[in-house]
Amino acid sequence: MTQAVRTEGLFKRFGQQVAVAGVNFTVPAGSFAGLVGPNGAGKTTTLSMITGLLRPDGGLAEVGGVDVWRDPVQVKARIGVLPEGLRLFERLSGRELLHYNGRLRGIPKAEVERRAEELLRVMDLTGSADKLVVDYSTGMRKKIGLAAALLHNPAVLFLDEPFEGVDPVSANILTEVLQRYTASGSTVIFSSHVMELVERLCDWVSVMSGGTIVAQGPIDEVRAGRSLNQAFLDLVGVRQGGEEGLTWLGSSSH
Repeated sequence: MTQAVRTEGLFKRFGQQVAVAGVNFTVPAGSFAGLVGPNGAGKTTTLSMITGLLRPDGGLAEVGGVDVWRDPVQVKARIGVLPEGLRLFERLSGRELLHYNGRLRGIPKAEVERRAEELLRVMDLTGSADKLVVDYSTGMRKKIGLAAALLHNPAVLFLDEPFEGVDPVSANILTEVLQRYTASGSTVIFSSHVMELVERLCDWVSVMSGGTIVAQGPIDEVRAGRSLNQAFLDLVGVRQGGEEGLTWLGSSSH
């Protein structure tokens, strides 16, 4: 199995809080991979360390066999990243943003223009290409952010909650683009806490809880005959709530 991404003992502490507690994370090349876990499980911190955005306190992270922190320039040339809460250059138009990103990546001007126009068309943004990004909706921002991440044709694409706040039409466009991308042999890794979405899109899944990976592998193996949601609840150990207390909820207040 050729690994697109591998970590060994990846560790990160913030003060007294251990956010990531020795994660061993693998994703085969060509996978559509989901990283799932409850809020606070360490998903964003893990992806930030793998993509070179946050320095780990210990452990190893590799992309395509290259150490992220020994050769960050080579790794960053091979990956695309769409982080949650992405900050964009809002005073540029969508088209200008893509041209700017392409030139930063060292792509020749004519090639940047060709790729940008294709991405704008596929993302259904041609009509808004000359609008300032500050005036884009959440779904449009996600689409232009994904276009910018894809512009240099990365081998591995990292997405943190890419469908959060996105309308169904935009979500469908994003899904089609990502499926075309993985069909070409590239790798997508995205974090989410929406199990139905991961179940529909992914062929590989890693389940994270309490800063560690508690299950990992082909999605059918992790599900083991259950829905992914049920497998997830079984793996992370859910405390039943609502049986005691809140006796006043729903009762008349007058």
